[in-house]
Amino acid sequence: QVQLVESGGGSVQAGGSLRLSCAASGRAFSSHGMGWFRQAPGKEREFVGYLSRIGGGTFYSDSVKGRFSITGDNVKNTVYLQMNSLKPEETALYYCAAHRSGLYYYSSSYDSWGQGTQVMVSW
Repeated sequence: QVQLVESGGGSVQAGGSLRLSCAASGRAFSSHGMGWFRQAPGKEREFVGYLSRIGGGTFYSDSVKGRFSITGDNVKNTVYLQMNSLKPEETALYYCAAHRSGLYYYSSSYDSWGQGTQVMVSW
């Protein structure tokens, strides 16, 4: 398994930006597709985006498409989630995860998870 540690969360006003980081140790994350998920209190974990290890393609949920972007740095073993134009309803705990197999938008397709980093968006 790969160990993942997220950072970069915090409080921001609506319309603001944050960049989350996910540092990987163990097996290099370049051998895994990497996903970002979020979970708000009382809600199910929700797919945000995915970085493919094949060609570096990215895929996003419709709710964040055009505002969020995922990039990876193979040298630093780190994947980033740039979030722009944040909305209050996007307040959640954000997780990164290493993909194992299966459809990338299902949380069950991932076998390693970070502890999460909190994002709070206020008016």
